[in-house]
Amino acid sequence: MKITVCIGSSCHLKGSRQIVERLQELIAKNGLQDQVELAGTFCMGNCQNGVSVMLDEELLSLSPETVDSFFETRVFSANQG
Repeated sequence: MKITVCIGSSCHLKGSRQIVERLQELIAKNGLQDQVELAGTFCMGNCQNGVSVMLDEELLSLSPETVDSFFETRVFSANQG
């Protein structure tokens, strides 16, 4: 699984750094370093919708407030079993 977070200027202002830091914490806390690749990229062309995040090939929008629920429902649950 690959998670790519936009770190362009618009997303940076909306909290991309906090999202990256929280995802790093959650990945380490849950021992998923071998299953989840976390990367950063510049503009994904979806600036109006919050922090742009690609989960494999799916474009999502996150905020620092929604990153924990995203991790639980889309990342953690997909890597169990």
